[in-house]
Amino acid sequence: MATLKDVAERAGVSQSAVSRCLNNDPTLNLPKETREAILKAAQDLHYTKKRKAQVMHTLAILQWYSLEQEASDPYYLMIRNGVENYAHAHHMKINRVFKSDRDYLSKLHDVDGIICIGKFARSEMQAIDAMHPALFVDMAIDDYAFSTLTADFTKATYDIMDYLTSCHHQDIGFLGGLEYLSDGTLYPDSRYHTFIDYAQSHHLNYQDYTLLSSYSREDGYTMMTSLIQKGKLPTAFVCASDPIAIGALRALHEHHLKVPEDISIISYDDIDEASYTNPSLTTIHTPAYELGEYAGMLLKGMLETKSRLPMKVVLPCTLLERESVTKR
Repeated sequence: MATLKDVAERAGVSQSAVSRCLNNDPTLNLPKETREAILKAAQDLHYTKKRKAQVMHTLAILQWYSLEQEASDPYYLMIRNGVENYAHAHHMKINRVFKSDRDYLSKLHDVDGIICIGKFARSEMQAIDAMHPALFVDMAIDDYAFSTLTADFTKATYDIMDYLTSCHHQDIGFLGGLEYLSDGTLYPDSRYHTFIDYAQSHHLNYQDYTLLSSYSREDGYTMMTSLIQKGKLPTAFVCASDPIAIGALRALHEHHLKVPEDISIISYDDIDEASYTNPSLTTIHTPAYELGEYAGMLLKGMLETKSRLPMKVVLPCTLLERESVTKR
């Protein structure tokens, strides 16, 4: 297929002149012979102008984290990257909005649909859903009032606990995080609640080894240090995120405790850094990027079919065995 460069070389002019001529630029001043040479070269080479891809829809991506928080948490950044790459591939325009933006709701009016990433109070969900078709990613709810897309952390936690008990661990701790909605409600973490249910039903020892703070490296380090200083540790820890586990690994290393020889560590997310820790983290691969891609696909379908029927979509997670867990 002939290009502008081919036409320009045949006519003996610049590519810019060819482009402006073929697009009938009224400000272009060319001799009649030059204009005819360009048109003849284009005809001889069977040149056809590329049509600009038409923007199909305009989406807003509403991120519950601030830009600074997102930069330190690869999980939510990967979700947003998945949405944006899908949207670009399907000629969808994107408005990026953060809840930390001043009067962020006003930035959601001039769009066709909204993808909300993270945790939102019910009143916020109602206000957003009333504006445009909306999809909430990583926000599990019990009813079908809103369309949601989540990862299956419940099944993933059962997989973790089955794996640890098959390795003969009976004393198992949990390091997790607390997430509060804008109305002050504590968001229920299925990882933590499933861990507690499993530990109780299987008569595991966990009560003295469970702490909740945030999902950061810093709090992973602080929580593990606190438990080490108490002088009694389990044989394994479940960490609710890779950043928590990375912080916990540092605390264990500083106190000369070996992983997995002394304590096994298993976590969630499978961020890039998890495979480069020492030892590499056994973790749950959470399909964060795919959550973003599916969100783009599902919202595109909602817009094209004009459907407002709420749906729940759950993506599976996968246990990745690496080096941070050993049998007792």
